[in-house]
Amino acid sequence: MRQVAAKLGRTLSTIVTICFILVLAASLSPHAARAASYSAIVVDADTGRVLHAQDPDAARYPASLTKMMTLYMTFDALKEGRLKMSQRLPISAHAAAQPYGIDLRAGQTISVHDAILAAITKSANNAAVVLAEALGGTETKFADLMTRRARQLGMTNTVFKNASGLPNSRQKSTARDMARLGIALVKNHKDYYSYFSTAEFEWKDATIPNHNHILTRYDGADGIKTGYIAASGFNLVASAKRGGHRIVAVVFGGSSVKARDNRMVQLLDIGFDKIGDTPTVMAEKKGSDDAGFGLIASADAATAHPPKAAARKIVVADAGTTGAGAGAGDWAVQLGAFRRPAAAEKLLNRVRGKLPAAEPLVEPIEAGKTTLYRARMTGLSETDAQSACARLKREKVTCSVVSPDAG
Repeated sequence: MRQVAAKLGRTLSTIVTICFILVLAASLSPHAARAASYSAIVVDADTGRVLHAQDPDAARYPASLTKMMTLYMTFDALKEGRLKMSQRLPISAHAAAQPYGIDLRAGQTISVHDAILAAITKSANNAAVVLAEALGGTETKFADLMTRRARQLGMTNTVFKNASGLPNSRQKSTARDMARLGIALVKNHKDYYSYFSTAEFEWKDATIPNHNHILTRYDGADGIKTGYIAASGFNLVASAKRGGHRIVAVVFGGSSVKARDNRMVQLLDIGFDKIGDTPTVMAEKKGSDDAGFGLIASADAATAHPPKAAARKIVVADAGTTGAGAGAGDWAVQLGAFRRPAAAEKLLNRVRGKLPAAEPLVEPIEAGKTTLYRARMTGLSETDAQSACARLKREKVTCSVVSPDAG
């Protein structure tokens, strides 16, 4: 009996020890680390207004978001004539040895154009190093230049130690800094920003799809970059434009690709829902390379005038001029009537990205002793108006189709 008891005691002790080890391992797992490293920010790129933020200044590992700066400096060099798209760059042994890239061999060459597309779509580490060595001589020297460039763009909490984002304990950034970099790419490199929307890249008989799934999942999305290492979790900087307004959003520390992408969709939705609340924009310094990036930290200093990026101004018609926003034969989609014109404008701002061809109109009408303000999207054909309203209703937006004869 004593032997049985002793054996049972040893078994229980072993089980307790194993359970402790499993709990400890779980607490140290990459997934547990990622749960504690979540950061996010959503910024109106036109005004610099922060629309949502969670730990935006916490130090995080940027992973392949690092390549955004590598590409920014590549675009600098193209703009200044120090590089040409067709130029062939040598592939060093160091570059060829980088993991997770495209098929590159030491001693061969790759064009600047292909290196850019490889870094964007495949997030190829070897292509990023090729660009770094072409611009900095060595990757280490280029990383110093990256950090210096970051400071010039107002990224005060970022340090780069390599060009690719591969693990380095001293390479850190923040959600706010990455939003600044995303906005800088959009504003300072308009001629090259479209490369971030490349759907796929052909390389040596292989078709490489873009890692950024938001491009095909979110209406208006046109960039920017994904990133992942075990220490960072799944990161993403994304930008979308609707109705003349652009938003840049950042996610650090997603637990999976799906979770990260789902959160990004939520953040972009939050941003576009809120963007109608800001009637101001910060004046930009003409000729300044980092114009407007201080906005993110100081939106309260904005100058009162309409955003320059607005594609269509909301027209507020004079009382008694029903139908003033529509020409003969034009159809409209009516979204509702409100006691305050600001409420009508807010609703129009929410849906204008869904109807890019329409003209927004706030129209006053007399209702007894009260003036109401109708929110309408005008200038549509009958077919377009019917289709647009049906689509809005599927998205739980109340609307009705108005013919030009309805007034």
